[in-house]
Amino acid sequence: MSYTLSHLRELESESIFVMREVAAQFDNPVLLFSGGKDSLTVAHLAYKAFYPAAPPFPLMHIDTGHNFPEALDFRDWLVDKMGVKLIVRTVQDSIDRGRVKEEKGPNASRNSLQTVTLLDALEEFKFDAAIGGARRDEEKARAKERFFSHRDEFGQWDPKHQRPELWNIFNGRKEVGEHFRVFPISNWTEMDIWQYIALENLEIPSIYFSHVRSCIERDGIILAYSDYITLKEGEEVQDRRVRFRTVGDMTCTGAVESEATTVQDIIQEVAASKTTERGARADDKRSSVAMEERKKQGYF
Repeated sequence: MSYTLSHLRELESESIFVMREVAAQFDNPVLLFSGGKDSLTVAHLAYKAFYPAAPPFPLMHIDTGHNFPEALDFRDWLVDKMGVKLIVRTVQDSIDRGRVKEEKGPNASRNSLQTVTLLDALEEFKFDAAIGGARRDEEKARAKERFFSHRDEFGQWDPKHQRPELWNIFNGRKEVGEHFRVFPISNWTEMDIWQYIALENLEIPSIYFSHVRSCIERDGIILAYSDYITLKEGEEVQDRRVRFRTVGDMTCTGAVESEATTVQDIIQEVAASKTTERGARADDKRSSVAMEERKKQGYF
């Protein structure tokens, strides 16, 4: 199938406009990058926004230490291809310095610990804007975000005090110590991302395609078995044919059973799906407002 959908070009144009506004309004921005489909799309849009020059900001990855190897390999490949600087800060370093305390037990995850590592990194480099790949359709807390999302001097977000963005006029004014999170693909959906990947013929990590992997099933979620998973009584490791709709910490990112081996297969699968892509994220199920609480504390 050939994609010439005009709405994708409209979304692309909007995102590029937001990206250029970041370069115009902020002194020291950074692009948050994980190697997943959304962040690679944002990186591609940044490349197009400033071509033939390189994007005027580095990429930064907050590494939990429990990432999928495929995502890390893709991250390094793309950074080399784009010729941009990559900054990596690790949760393990935050643990070693006593900034955060590792969770214990079979459901332990480092996902929420990223918040402190991220805020420390923003302070270390004095970044005043952090560009992310969040979309409003992902989760109800994400839907409350503006394109330019203000964070106070503690890195915290208050959804009740957001600035209007009428006629695509963005207000990036801030006090010393404050910063903004910027979400250029806010108006995109999961389907838009995949159709755009097909349209632009973008390379993506192999983890998004169907493959056989050792897995366990816990609380209805299929998790990739790894050294970071502690088995509970009665749990068994089984080989299953799966793929991942979202990429995050291995301890809480669920897979879906799938036969999709091409981007076109994924598009058809997403169109038929009755669950959101974050429906298999164990960290989102800890409470009904898990994401919003994390975001208020400074999460992505």
